[in-house]
Amino acid sequence: MTTFQEKLNEQIAYEFGASQQYIAIAVHYDAQTLPQLAAHFYRQSVEERNHAMMMIQYLLDSGDDVTTPAVAAPQTVFSDDVEPVALALDQEKRVTAQISQLAVIARENGDLVAEQFMHWFLQEQREEISSMSALLQVVERLRDNVMLVEDYLARESTGGGNPLEVGAPPAAGGAL
Repeated sequence: MTTFQEKLNEQIAYEFGASQQYIAIAVHYDAQTLPQLAAHFYRQSVEERNHAMMMIQYLLDSGDDVTTPAVAAPQTVFSDDVEPVALALDQEKRVTAQISQLAVIARENGDLVAEQFMHWFLQEQREEISSMSALLQVVERLRDNVMLVEDYLARESTGGGNPLEVGAPPAAGGAL
């Protein structure tokens, strides 16, 4: 039987992989002088890195082994400006399924502390899918005038951060 700790170590690799993919997406937009889209995905990259570090801290606090993972190379070539956002949404849906499975494993093992730890991530994933779905709708609608997507992101960016971050688990080394 696979343990929660083993699966959480696997998830750390997925979170770092997601971080790398978001950097690749940000670079795609940055190279086209689309600073709002680039900044959005650079922030997403840091957020995914912080999620991995939260999981590392959880394992450290639990006295469990931490595996420092290798990650697969991200996709770096995109056919248009819609594809990176569609890829990001697919990635968020995949991560949500992985996080849900971690919560199920914790529950099945009777590990209430681990299950409670995963609840924050479940809320976070709901928000991530919602915001990435909205961005994909906007990018698809404005595919022929991506500068209007820049305007949208400038308007929608409140600078206040995600309210979920207030209750976030601690990250190893501190969140960035």
